Amino acid sequence: MWLEPAGNTTLPDGAWNQAGAGRPLRLTQKSKTFEPHLLVVPVGATVEFPNRDPFFHNVFSLFEGKRFDLGLYEAGTSRNVHFDKAGISYIFCSIHSQMSAVVVALPSPYYGISDKSGSFSIADVHPGRYLMKVWAEGAAPETLERLSRAVAVAEDNRSLGSVRLTVTPLMTLNHKNKYGRDYDPPTPNSPAYVQP
Repeated sequence: MWLEPAGNTTLPDGAWNQAGAGRPLRLTQKSKTFEPHLLVVPVGATVEFPNRDPFFHNVFSLFEGKRFDLGLYEAGTSRNVHFDKAGISYIFCSIHSQMSAVVVALPSPYYGISDKSGSFSIADVHPGRYLMKVWAEGAAPETLERLSRAVAVAEDNRSLGSVRLTVTPLMTLNHKNKYGRDYDPPTPNSPAYVQP
């Protein structure tokens, strides 16, 4: 969930620096997963994609948000992607179908990621008028659009209320490779498909 300034509300100078200080902008490929699964970055950020597995990966995103294809690259190397516009980018590996991650590029540093119970908080929000937006993996776009609403944050009232939504957690597992085709079945003797 995040807040985008609306009306005459502006972000204070250095707001993004304060929100993301010391946090690496990195999606690491390790054990055929992306770590972390969800990464929130400011619009204009560059994210590093290091390969820490002992085999090749091919990271791509062809859905919504930032579209890119980093090509095949080996263990111990890294590639970078510049997220130059706001949006949700679904990240996959064209070799390993189980690998998925999400990069959310935001125009505002005021965001919160919910915990397992669904609770969240957004720290140090400057008083003003905002458009509250919600995203959840597996939620239908029309559901998320209905949850957007105008909110006012004041010194004496900082509650955004509650939000209820239904999600389908396995939605991103059903995707095609970067060529729009089904993934090839794993080859047992290929190091690219080593089973844990």
